[in-house]
Amino acid sequence: MTKKAELDSIDLKILQALQRDGRLSNADIADAVALSPSPCLRRLRRLESDDVIQGYRVQLNRQAIGLGMTVYVQVKLQDHGIESVAGFEQALLGMPQVINAHTVSGSADYLLEVVVSDLPDYDRWVRQIQLLRMVREIESNFALREVKAQAPLPL
Repeated sequence: MTKKAELDSIDLKILQALQRDGRLSNADIADAVALSPSPCLRRLRRLESDDVIQGYRVQLNRQAIGLGMTVYVQVKLQDHGIESVAGFEQALLGMPQVINAHTVSGSADYLLEVVVSDLPDYDRWVRQIQLLRMVREIESNFALREVKAQAPLPL
């Protein structure tokens, strides 16, 4: 488990600014948090080295790139043995359609977020999962409409 970082109010302001716009320059961030550029850059580098900031990436419009269907998939495994769990998780790593995967408590073992172009594309993907011997049950929940997405973390 990662140790919780020691963050002061300026660090939090930096993180909030970056969550709003990850393309801000150091000078823009420094202005936003009332610091000069050098100390601001030192703080940014520390936040990166402490693994608070794990990276910077572009947020794509799924519809615009032809991945307009989101499916939340609950998966139950046959058993929870080391080989089954490791095999299933390794298979997930090779499936680009799975953009988020979590082990969960409750009736399912895993909750997956899957993005595909359409229902036939999802059918092709789900057939891959069905071939995995450790999978016992699959339940699919199709997203009908996006209400809130990619929200900033509550700092």
